Amino acid sequence: MAAHTDNSVLIDAPIDLVWDMTNDIPSWPGLFSEYAEATVLEESAGTILFRLAMHPDENGKVWSWVSARTPDPVGRTVRAHRVEPGPFKYMWIYWEYTETEDGVLMRWVQDFEMKPAAPVDDARMRDRMNTNTAGQMRLIKEKVEAAARASLGTNH
Repeated sequence: MAAHTDNSVLIDAPIDLVWDMTNDIPSWPGLFSEYAEATVLEESAGTILFRLAMHPDENGKVWSWVSARTPDPVGRTVRAHRVEPGPFKYMWIYWEYTETEDGVLMRWVQDFEMKPAAPVDDARMRDRMNTNTAGQMRLIKEKVEAAARASLGTNH
């Protein structure tokens, strides 16, 4: 069995700002509330290898993993996957940015499967991810829109 999530948020900001802020991996701890660290390990042939570390959980454990991310700035898409999958058999993520007259629709599609020994099954992880993704997207929307307003204010 595998699981799939598909979430999106409309961000009222220029596409270049949305793209730049959400693809600046070292700044992710200030953009996402869940990451304590985001470290680029290597960049090669258009792919960025990086380590993410979460804030300690209720037991003090810090979860971290390495992912590979390949942005396509012309097509405004990103393909990523976990290189160190942890409790996942695999985790694939697709980001898509679509300009609309109301802003940028940022969409994240995640396909994954949990390992049999994982503490949660595919359905529970899908539900957790849908809840968490919605919260992270709201936070990103607020931060990018605030940056857009600030940049407009400095141009007057």
